[in-house]
Amino acid sequence: MNDLLELWLKVYAFDVSRYVLGAGTVSFVLFVLLRRFSAGRRIQARTASVTDIKREIFYSLTTVGVYASVALFTVHLKQSGVLQFYDDWTRYPLVYSALSLPLVLILQDTYFYWVHRMMHHRRLFRLFHLAHHRSYTPTPWAAYAFAPGEAILMALFVPLVTFLIPVHEVILFMFLSIMIVRNAMGHSGIEFHHRAWIEGPWDIFTSTTHHDMHHQRVRGNYGLYFTWWDRWMGTEFPDYREQFYRAVDGEKTIIRVPSREVAV
Repeated sequence: MNDLLELWLKVYAFDVSRYVLGAGTVSFVLFVLLRRFSAGRRIQARTASVTDIKREIFYSLTTVGVYASVALFTVHLKQSGVLQFYDDWTRYPLVYSALSLPLVLILQDTYFYWVHRMMHHRRLFRLFHLAHHRSYTPTPWAAYAFAPGEAILMALFVPLVTFLIPVHEVILFMFLSIMIVRNAMGHSGIEFHHRAWIEGPWDIFTSTTHHDMHHQRVRGNYGLYFTWWDRWMGTEFPDYREQFYRAVDGEKTIIRVPSREVAV
C-alpha cells in the first residue's frame, strides 16, 4: 500500500508540474511577454475573473489526481503485459517510432471528438462536462478543468492506445507534453495564429477561435487538434472563418453569460 501511495504521489507531482509548466508558460508568453499583441487579439470582450481562474485551477488539480489514479491502473496493465509500452529504440524500426507520435495525436483527436460529443448528450452533460463549460471565457488554466467523470474518460486514452499499438516511453512523454501545451493554447482566449492559418494546408488544424466558439456556444466545434471530424460530421460552426478573421482583426466577441447553467 505504501508503494502504491508513493507511486501515486510521484505521478501526481509529475502531472501537476506538467500542468503548471504548460499553462504557466502559455500564460507568461501571451500575457506578459506579448501582452500588447495579445490585447489586440483577444477573442472575447469579456475577461475571465480571478474566481474563474481559481475554479479552473481547482478542477485541474482534481483532474491530475484522477490521472494519477488511472496511471496506477496503467502501470498494473503494463506489468501484466497487456499494454505495449517499450523503452528499447531497437525493438521497432525508428521510422515507426517517429511516425507513432503523429499517429497517437490523430487517434487522440478521434477519441476526443466522439467522447466529447457523447458528453454533450443531455443525459450526460451535467455529470461529465458542465464543470468544464463553466469557463465561458476560458484561460490556459482551464486545460484540465474537468469533472471527475470527464477526467477518467480523458485519462483512459493512454491505456487504450497502448493496448492497440506499441508506443515508446519517450514518444508518450512527447505526446503528453504536446497535449498540455496545445490544450493551454486552445483555451488561452487569444487568437495568435496568422490569417493564413485557415487559408491553406494548415486549415486542418484547429485555432484558438475554433475552441473558444465551443465555450461560447456549447454545441459545435468539438475537435481537439484537427478540424476534419467537425467538417465531416457537419458540427463546425458555419461562421467559424468569419469569427477567426474578426479575432485576428481585433474585433472582440461580446457574449452573454447565462444566469443559470443549463445543459444544451
